[in-house]
Amino acid sequence: MLETRGLTKVFPNGTRALNDLSVTIPDGQFVVVIGLSGSGKSTFLRCLNRLVEPTSGTVLLDGKDVTAAPADKLRQIRMQIGMIFQQFNLIRRESVLTNVLTGALGTASLPASLAGRWPAAVMERAMANLDRVGIAEKAHQRADTLSGGQQQRVAIARTLMQQPRVLLADEPVASLDPATSHSVMRYVEQINKEDGITVVCNLHFLSLARRYADRVLALRGGELVADLLPNAIDEAKFKEIYGEDAMEVEVA
Repeated sequence: MLETRGLTKVFPNGTRALNDLSVTIPDGQFVVVIGLSGSGKSTFLRCLNRLVEPTSGTVLLDGKDVTAAPADKLRQIRMQIGMIFQQFNLIRRESVLTNVLTGALGTASLPASLAGRWPAAVMERAMANLDRVGIAEKAHQRADTLSGGQQQRVAIARTLMQQPRVLLADEPVASLDPATSHSVMRYVEQINKEDGITVVCNLHFLSLARRYADRVLALRGGELVADLLPNAIDEAKFKEIYGEDAMEVEVA
């Protein structure tokens, strides 16, 4: 179980990005977080694994206090919380396979891995994860030769190398076209359903939230304004979340 209690983040300039956010996410749930740009979505995700330090409040993973964990314990916790970013964050000049293998750095011998001497079992797992996202044949290509959708699939395979229990995805399809967006989201859905990995995913498009989420959290001004099933977001609720002048854009 992933839980936040009174999670608050105030940046040095006085911006209150999150305000007293309390949420409980059961194991295996696919949660989509929606809201306007600046609503606190990215800050929320980054507070869950302490890429951003909360100002106050608590994050708990299986009852263990993430916010109070010292550096050595935090590293262990982060191995259980994988993250996919909007901009992929790949080593562009390295091969696809090398990029995927970096996901295992937390459990491998650092000198051996830096020298490219990975155990056979780790190499096999990397290839299996690439196969799982449909790009095993690209293993020895440079990462920067791939399309945006393919690079995001490499990022997913890299995250799977951690064998995480929770997957955080921060606008993973924001820079992709509609067809590619669905392709990437289907892989995330597959991981959630087949592996039972909890997913917390920030999305701009409500149509994607309706299609893939078990549950939708809506943020506005750093506060939780809705916690509901995807099909419960009607026009009135949409206006409440996005504002009276907002228009819904579909991703077909």
